[in-house]
Amino acid sequence: MTVFVAGATGAIGVRLVPMLVAAGHRVFGMTRAQGPRADALLDAGAIPVIADVFDADGLAKAVRATRPDVVIHQLTDLPTGLDPSQMDEAILRNARIRSEGTANLVAAAREAGVQRMVAQSVAWLYAPGTEPHGEDDPLDTAATGSRQVSVGGISALEQAVLSAQGMVGVVLRYGRIWGPGTGSDSPAENSLPLHVDDAARAALLAIGDVPAGIYNIVEPNDSVSGDKAHRFLG
Repeated sequence: MTVFVAGATGAIGVRLVPMLVAAGHRVFGMTRAQGPRADALLDAGAIPVIADVFDADGLAKAVRATRPDVVIHQLTDLPTGLDPSQMDEAILRNARIRSEGTANLVAAAREAGVQRMVAQSVAWLYAPGTEPHGEDDPLDTAATGSRQVSVGGISALEQAVLSAQGMVGVVLRYGRIWGPGTGSDSPAENSLPLHVDDAARAALLAIGDVPAGIYNIVEPNDSVSGDKAHRFLG
């Protein structure tokens, strides 16, 4: 298939692109500017696409030109190593990508006739309740502060992807990513950890014949269930 990866140079994207190429797909990787990141996409076997998710017209033109079968949304805006001193502003930027950016990406994909979109979400924003949480459990919409900002961004992202007409929407609720390029070389205790390669592999599997909907992508734990992903993604 032809696959358009938004967020191709992020922590998950750089692990995902080689997997897609190795599986025989034609891969377009989106990045915001020419330079080392675009060169790295070429080296990985992908075709760089220069576009900004907040430039709706330019994004639509870029997606339309590549004529993808699938769009994979791995866009985030987080500081290197999740630097605590920068996280307050990063949470706001990240929520904007998930709301405004996702809306632009979904519109561009629909205009280009894309058949399927796979999007990154998170698995640690469930409302307090009986555990382990399944995908039908509500998000923590009563949260306050930075958690409320994150829940709002995720809610907007998931709604946009899952309600897009004419397109199969798949949402992957990831645990907390660790591994190469994430700023964390080992899983933090009690953090719902997920290795970055497993996150990428889940996205690779999700472009196949997987039913629309939400999937928790987590390592075995007591708080969030990954049973649905095991059944449908293997």
